[in-house]
Amino acid sequence: MAFAGSGARQRQPGASGHCTELASSYCVQMYPKQDLPMSPLILTLAIAAAGAGVFQILGLPLPLLLGPMFFCLLAALAKAPLKGTPRISEAMRTVLGVAVGSSITPELMGRLDAMAASVAFVPIFVIVIGLIGYPYFRRLCRFDPPTAYYAAMPGGLQDMLVFGEEAGGNPRILSLVHATRVLAIVAILPFLLTAIWGLTFASMPGERVAEIPPSELAIMAASAVIGWLGARGVGLFGASIIGPMVVSAVASLSGLIESRPPGEAILLAQFFIGLGVGVNYVGITLQEVRTVLAAALGFCVILSGLSVMFAEAAHHFLDAPIVEALLAFAPGGQGEMVVLAFAAGVDLAFVVTHHLVRLVVVILGAPLVGRWLR
Repeated sequence: MAFAGSGARQRQPGASGHCTELASSYCVQMYPKQDLPMSPLILTLAIAAAGAGVFQILGLPLPLLLGPMFFCLLAALAKAPLKGTPRISEAMRTVLGVAVGSSITPELMGRLDAMAASVAFVPIFVIVIGLIGYPYFRRLCRFDPPTAYYAAMPGGLQDMLVFGEEAGGNPRILSLVHATRVLAIVAILPFLLTAIWGLTFASMPGERVAEIPPSELAIMAASAVIGWLGARGVGLFGASIIGPMVVSAVASLSGLIESRPPGEAILLAQFFIGLGVGVNYVGITLQEVRTVLAAALGFCVILSGLSVMFAEAAHHFLDAPIVEALLAFAPGGQGEMVVLAFAAGVDLAFVVTHHLVRLVVVILGAPLVGRWLR
């Protein structure tokens, strides 16, 4: 989709606050003054809903996650004026945090020793990724040292952007690399799990809201709000997931709740998380597609190979279930991996524990390496 016109950028009535600075210029170029048919937010929601509908009709896995993700990605590449929903997306992640926390039961606590050996693989996994990823981005892709290091580290997108920029890295490159990592992992895994292991993703991932006692729904809602605000108040990374997870885990272990969040809430979380991943590509240029995106996709191939190797090792030597091991060592985003684990019906606590350890290892090591890179 091409955009004609090169006039001075104007501030559209009613459009202020709905476009990012870059997307705003696209809006003005595409539509004459007073002719903007819909706000970028409404356009984004419409595109995401269309993607979910098409994936549902085609019978593809996880339509409410992958449909919005791919359709928003394509629209962003076509330079459509999209706008993300960061506050809604973050609120949706609290649902995932409660889902994980409510899975932590007294029976699970008795299995922690069995997980310890597999979790011990995670720091080694991160080190191997760094030893391969840094030379890949530095020597082959010609990134500067801070950008190469933080592009290679499989941490959270926001964390790596903050650390990378402080170390002198290129935040635009880091944003595209990590968005591509998350997108590729989340897109590939459902198809692999379906094609190779015959896994079927449930259309309703959990009980319906009418089947859960109102008192438990109230406790889960309170756990989400209290945990989120409390974790954010102390500056905890991944506050929207970790905080609700801790509070709901306490409620689960004390017997206050015996259910997980309703399936309708999980499906809604899938929709907004998928939308958010696709919108990360707003403003991407053809040059960035040829260079940064190509480099990121090449690294995703490397990451996929390493993930399979470590998952196979955990499965072969430690008897970890292969599907749980694959999801545990797949270096996708924390929220996205929780969605996949929940939809696949596997052991949430096993998968999330490995991802939490991975993020802790990356975040603790990043400032130390950052000082050396500066």
